[in-house]
Amino acid sequence: MENNTEINNMENTPKESSSKKFFAFLWEISKIAVVALVIVLPIRYFLFQPFIVKGESMMPNFQSGNYLIVDEISYRFSDPQRGDVIVFKYPKDITQRFIKRVVGTPGESVEVKNGQVTITQTDGKKFILNEGYLPSNLKTYGDTSVKIGADEYFVLGDNREYSYDSRAWGVVPRADIIGKAFLRIFPVAALSQIASPNYSY
Repeated sequence: MENNTEINNMENTPKESSSKKFFAFLWEISKIAVVALVIVLPIRYFLFQPFIVKGESMMPNFQSGNYLIVDEISYRFSDPQRGDVIVFKYPKDITQRFIKRVVGTPGESVEVKNGQVTITQTDGKKFILNEGYLPSNLKTYGDTSVKIGADEYFVLGDNREYSYDSRAWGVVPRADIIGKAFLRIFPVAALSQIASPNYSY
């Protein structure tokens, strides 16, 4: 009888050992998952978030289906600048997200006429906007004159003929801006950081 008991104990030991290893493995995986969530979620919701371009309003610089990373933190420490490509809540329906380029900043006046964009700065200096990131033959259609208020921005799509933007529905409140387009990660062949242009006045 004693010998049989010893044999039974020896038979049970490998099973118990395998079970303990399995649960130990699950515990380690759970810890990794929790740590990943603690690190990733704040980054996802407070620092950066993905955005997929839909439509042709930002062509030729951004194609429909481009997958972008939006920097949400920079504008907590600085203001949007002319030339920045921003993602924002559409002022007429804040459930929608739009992507456009900042053309006019707070306190300025913007006039769209004869295919050109003219900016009058807060100091009274007036100039025609030279947009080197657009095709040379592209015209900015419309007949619009807007005085931009404090904490407001005038935005245009790069594809001026087909973009639904500030020419149609007005300015974007600062509070509706989600962030700045920072990185294009898809398609892989177009992987690049999105830089703001330098304007010569």
